[in-house]
Amino acid sequence: MSLIFLLSACTITNNTEFEGQVPIALKVGEGFINPIGYYEQNPRFSWQLPTTIHNNNDNLLGQTKYQIVAASQPDLLPSQADLWDSGVVTSAQSTFVDYQGKTLGSRQQVYWQVRYWDEQGEVSSWSDVAHFELGLLSNKDWSAKWIEIKQTAPVKLSNYGTPIHIPQHLRTEFELKTTNSSTSANNTNIKKARLYITAKGVFEAFINGQRIGDDILTPGYTPYKKRIETLTYDVTAQLQDGKNAFGIQLAEGWYAGRFGPKRHWHKKLNLSPKVLAQLEIEYNDGSKQIVATDNSWQATQNGPIRTSGLYDGERYDAHYELFDQNVSWHQAGYNTSNWSNVTTSALEPQVLLQPKRHYTSKNKQLLPALAIKQVGGKTVFDLGQNMVGVPKIRVPMKKGQTLNLRFGEGVNPDGSLFTKNLGSAKQLDFYTAKTDGVIEWQPQFTFHGFRYVELSGFDSTVEPERSWVTGVVQYTDFDINGKFNTSHPELNQFQSNIEWGLKGNFLDIPTDCPQRAERLGWTGDALAFANTSLFIADSHAFWSAWLQSIREEQFDDNSIPVVVPNEVGEIAQAGWSDAAVTIPWDVYWRTGDKKILAENYQMMTRWIQYHQTQLKDGISEMWTVGDWLQPYSKREDSRRGETDNRLISTAFYARSVELTLNSAKVLSKIDDAKKYSKLLAEIKAKFQQHFFADNGRLQVGEQAQTAYLLAIGFDLLDAEMTQKAVPHLLATFEAANGHLRTGFLGTPLIAPVLDKIDRADIAFDLVFKQSYPSWLFSVTQGATTVWERWDGYTHDKGYAKKAGSLNHYAYGAIGQWLYDRVAGISPLSAGYKTISIAPLISTHLTSAEGEYKSPYGEIKSKWQKTDSGLILEVIIPANTTARIQIPLIEHTSLAKKSLLNQKENTAALFGQKVLVNGEILNDEDLVGQDKKSKTITVDAGSYIIEVK
Repeated sequence: MSLIFLLSACTITNNTEFEGQVPIALKVGEGFINPIGYYEQNPRFSWQLPTTIHNNNDNLLGQTKYQIVAASQPDLLPSQADLWDSGVVTSAQSTFVDYQGKTLGSRQQVYWQVRYWDEQGEVSSWSDVAHFELGLLSNKDWSAKWIEIKQTAPVKLSNYGTPIHIPQHLRTEFELKTTNSSTSANNTNIKKARLYITAKGVFEAFINGQRIGDDILTPGYTPYKKRIETLTYDVTAQLQDGKNAFGIQLAEGWYAGRFGPKRHWHKKLNLSPKVLAQLEIEYNDGSKQIVATDNSWQATQNGPIRTSGLYDGERYDAHYELFDQNVSWHQAGYNTSNWSNVTTSALEPQVLLQPKRHYTSKNKQLLPALAIKQVGGKTVFDLGQNMVGVPKIRVPMKKGQTLNLRFGEGVNPDGSLFTKNLGSAKQLDFYTAKTDGVIEWQPQFTFHGFRYVELSGFDSTVEPERSWVTGVVQYTDFDINGKFNTSHPELNQFQSNIEWGLKGNFLDIPTDCPQRAERLGWTGDALAFANTSLFIADSHAFWSAWLQSIREEQFDDNSIPVVVPNEVGEIAQAGWSDAAVTIPWDVYWRTGDKKILAENYQMMTRWIQYHQTQLKDGISEMWTVGDWLQPYSKREDSRRGETDNRLISTAFYARSVELTLNSAKVLSKIDDAKKYSKLLAEIKAKFQQHFFADNGRLQVGEQAQTAYLLAIGFDLLDAEMTQKAVPHLLATFEAANGHLRTGFLGTPLIAPVLDKIDRADIAFDLVFKQSYPSWLFSVTQGATTVWERWDGYTHDKGYAKKAGSLNHYAYGAIGQWLYDRVAGISPLSAGYKTISIAPLISTHLTSAEGEYKSPYGEIKSKWQKTDSGLILEVIIPANTTARIQIPLIEHTSLAKKSLLNQKENTAALFGQKVLVNGEILNDEDLVGQDKKSKTITVDAGSYIIEVK
């Protein structure tokens, strides 16, 4: 009996009409569905195969051939494709297929379809028509100019000496062409209308009183001296016959506001917010009309948003609301006699204007207040979850009253707001009412990190209600791709904390924290967390975009800044800047997208060149802050950990060389691969010789866990030396009484390395430990996000003296191992084309499950212990194969036994009888087995595996 036939037959819906089967989930680039304002002139196409059976043998077959057609009009498809017809291509590839048709340009609309052939030679029906539209790809496409209000007085400075830019309202009016065919309120003679827009600052746009789009804090945060992202909106429906009004609100944002380290604020003194917009209207008769920002626009700073900054919050005064006889400022006919002229400036040729290449940020979900408490005449609302975004308030007020809102991640013992960890970030919002009644308001151009909201200044005659405050959660608009759940409540809470840490720190760029006066794109934090994030969220485009910013910020000496966009000066360091190499590889491995390697390859090789300037006798002396925030460090600056700096720098030098070598192989750069292979061997030999004694014991610096984890995790020791080093690694855990002693660099390696040396039992004990320092310790102390420090808060001592951020994702990097090995889902080849299902079974759990939306479709692995053994449920998507490692034993943890000597041979056997979809698994069907598992390979399908 064929194993593949057996495993594929049982749980897939039968459908014998193959013509009814069509490719699904059509996407371009890094996962975009029918985008407008797309960035990629040479797009890549991806699709998935359907998950229903379509042939007489009831097998879910893979793809052997495909055909893509692309056209400038949908009615030309599929037989008259005027842009590209790939022809029939013999290939199983269904992700990131390169476009090879006619050259595409700005504004180009492309419609496309795909079909495929299965392994029996049957052809599917054509897919539904997908489409995309390119944005403005070049500065030359812009006729608009930058505009800003003409200042009549010097900009005021804050207490910190930084400019206070009062938000601007800018507007113009224009008329559409009129024709006899225009018979309704909306102009039916318009074929299409597109708004291309960006800002030095952040903006919201309006046409005829309607807000355009639902994005927030646009256009986002990039190296503004190199590149500014642009956005495209379809505004056809917002236009009307006759007069039209076009308005823009503009605030300082990241560009011109108080942001980044204090020592760099002086660089922003001469910056002021500006906006650039181009409304292009195309009529049915082929004529066109452009409404662009120029010197005809008018502006005012006398609007209701009096100030707005990312650190300090927003101040809104309803007395300044811009209405004239019930006509709002962004509607036609508004009186602008008291408005000012604007100043224009030309586009800078050295600053590239490019379409935004990842998802914008949006209002993603709402969190109602769960409790309220009166403290010292003020009311504190508890949302129950540390989050990032703004409040949505609905509060009764009297005319002239000013509502004060303060935000914090925690509360003091008396219930008052805890704000000591915010630094100089005020996180304050204000609303001044112009009439009696209930006011409804949500800040526009700021964001806060908080769980608690403190209100004061409202109508004191009214009893506060929880409904007054709702948290508006804001983050980059990607989908949540992965799920992980177990029988252990505290571990599930920690998983929730990881997810909320991602949401809170993925606001246009990956930040270290979202609440204090920092919120920067630290590369070290990102290096630690990227792999984990790629399972949880559809962060492919997010990382690709940020990597472009890293390339743009790379210094002339080839070094990489530790913060991107760079706000800290010419600082590079090992373990942080190496993100320029590790993240491209992480993204490639999880997605299968070779472009991310090709785009970043030169940056990677340049970074290695910089590493080589830091060598002395083959050992790197590059500066590093070390294993950041290792607990119980004996160093004078305890934040820097105990691991020898040269060991860290040399280890990451080797790691960057190895991943660049791997990238060279993928990109078929044969000579480079040979060069880096030789170099890597030299680095490893020098590393082992310098840092390790013949008995495998570290001979340089402290006996730190991270030192051994780097050496073994990065494969820097030969096989014999690795075996000798293992007891010394385990001794570091013994010395720590079975606890971790790692910071940002070592923590991501703990579980993978222990698993690698066949001591997953220790990894499990560490994962489930609840005493300090451990992952679950913060959970026992009420954490709802991952903390910057292992002991940010304790019930008995309160907040640590240096509490730090209570929303940092770096220690959430353990998530990668939880998904790969506890749920058991990981890629065997790039992009999950071949999949590993290999769950580790722990005595700490009775069940665990994971789901992941891979580029090919959903993968699922769920295991549950039963009275008789184990049940494993697996789903493998179409056009992939998988290797399933069926566990036969239960991993145990013998707490009284030494970690050095504890072995898995004491574990209890489940048994040797295995059933797959009800049929006994025979030895001839196996591709491997040992005392712990039996391994099979399978095609796509659904499986129920019973171990008895």
